[in-house]
Amino acid sequence: MEFNNILVKTSNSISYITINRPKQLNALNSETITELNTAITYSEKNNEVRCIILTGGGEKAFVAGADIKEFAGFNTIQGENLARKGQEILFDLLENCSKPTIAAINGFALGGGLELAMSCHIRVASTNAKMGLPEVSLGVIPGYGGTQRLANLVGKGKAIELISTAGMISAEEALQWGLVNTTCEQLELMSICEKIAIKICRNSPKAISSAIKSVNAGFIDGVDGYEVEKTEFGKCFGTDEFIEGTTAFLEKRKANFN
Repeated sequence: MEFNNILVKTSNSISYITINRPKQLNALNSETITELNTAITYSEKNNEVRCIILTGGGEKAFVAGADIKEFAGFNTIQGENLARKGQEILFDLLENCSKPTIAAINGFALGGGLELAMSCHIRVASTNAKMGLPEVSLGVIPGYGGTQRLANLVGKGKAIELISTAGMISAEEALQWGLVNTTCEQLELMSICEKIAIKICRNSPKAISSAIKSVNAGFIDGVDGYEVEKTEFGKCFGTDEFIEGTTAFLEKRKANFN
């Protein structure tokens, strides 16, 4: 696949997706969002892929925000449609992807960029990273799920503080808040993400998919996460991967889920 704004490669069961607009600090425009949808959908359907690592091109930014030029003249209906479409085709897609997604935050993750990182299942930030949701300084609010995902990750008070001040926090602060899983030096970022991905790739893809679905269910209004867990737990017993995993354990060998 060839794209104008992203780079995609697959190696050792890992799909690497890089937003490649470094001159624009990898700002999200509609074309980039559509290309990311295509790449993530393809990676999820590709049986050779077990994990997805998402990062930004260059050394300055993961994604420094949305491309404001595209929507500066929108009216209320256009604004709502922009948020609705973006959430549906990219941000919700990432969050509900059946394969673990890792955000390698290699610099500024602001506005839509932080929303993109929060949609991933795991976040690793380089120590030079800066994160924030500055939308209120433009007279608007986060529209790609940021108000909801940030509150789920860091709590209501911290979420309102970060959004209403339009400020930025460091990678260290993000770690303290629970916004990222871990931090590292920028030169180590991809290797740390790869180590996590390699550990993921050793385990049952079907079980991981069920686990993601079960965890996400606990954050959906009107859905009983415990009931989803019970159902998904039961489904695992009907898979060849369950047979392989339990057989390998009893035979005192490593399971082969290839």
